[in-house]
Amino acid sequence: MSMIFFACVVRVRDGLPLSASTDFHLNQDFLECRKRLKALSSMLARYPSRGTAKGRNLSIHFLSSGDVACMAICSSSYSTIMAFCFLEELRWEFAASYNTRSISSASRPYAFIEFDNIIQKVKHHFNSSRGSRARANWEKVEEELKLQPPVQLQLEATELLNGLSNGGHAGGHVEVVPTYRMQPVTPLGILSLVLNIMCGALNLIRGVHLAEYSFQEDHEGIGNVIAFFLPFLACVFQCYLYLFYSSARKVKTFVLLFCVCSCNIYLYGLRNLWQISFHVGVASLSSYQILTRQLLEKQPDCGV
Repeated sequence: MSMIFFACVVRVRDGLPLSASTDFHLNQDFLECRKRLKALSSMLARYPSRGTAKGRNLSIHFLSSGDVACMAICSSSYSTIMAFCFLEELRWEFAASYNTRSISSASRPYAFIEFDNIIQKVKHHFNSSRGSRARANWEKVEEELKLQPPVQLQLEATELLNGLSNGGHAGGHVEVVPTYRMQPVTPLGILSLVLNIMCGALNLIRGVHLAEYSFQEDHEGIGNVIAFFLPFLACVFQCYLYLFYSSARKVKTFVLLFCVCSCNIYLYGLRNLWQISFHVGVASLSSYQILTRQLLEKQPDCGV
């Protein structure tokens, strides 16, 4: 029977499942296809916005847009155009239900499990031959697929995503470790890096000199030594967060900013108000640059 068996919505950058239809099939082919879909979902950032993994009896279709992707397991005889019509409608329904911020901040699997009701409703509609709306976007999607054909994969080849079982020789589209490309560094970002390095160097120099004196004569000054070294480390990590992608960037950024501000307030007396304002200002600028430099959105790749 030509039909849609399973559908889900995942986050593109890490493959986190956001919602899925609660379909239980004990068929071994379906269970194996579910495993391959899970493996493929973690690699979607490597592919164009549309793709199809063909199998003998079942096929996987995926459609990504922005930070989310809709995926479906269909019988291999099911129309490819109809499958992408289904994914287009599913994507539209999900975009209308959830905003980008809630999607980006989702930290647990199936955070939007309530969307399952809509997935089931749309899936049932497309599996029903009586529904006229199922073919409403047929011509539009057919034209888009002609202009930008979906990348073709072999369903059996997706097994390599789980460990490169063929001695490490993956197919032409398979890579093991996903990388994240950041937006280009801006002139203001370069300025924040330079100022951050300068503040870090000042903290390190003052901390070393104070440590030499404290260990020899004034053991009560150890707190001041720590208050110089902590901002030095914070400056180093701020530079790292700006240049490279890291999970929980927002939390780490605010922790580092709090550390710099607290230590500089503690050092009042060894530093005057202008010096404290300078260090806090540089830390604030660096934090702003970290938070505003985002991941590049995946661009469609028509040549794959």
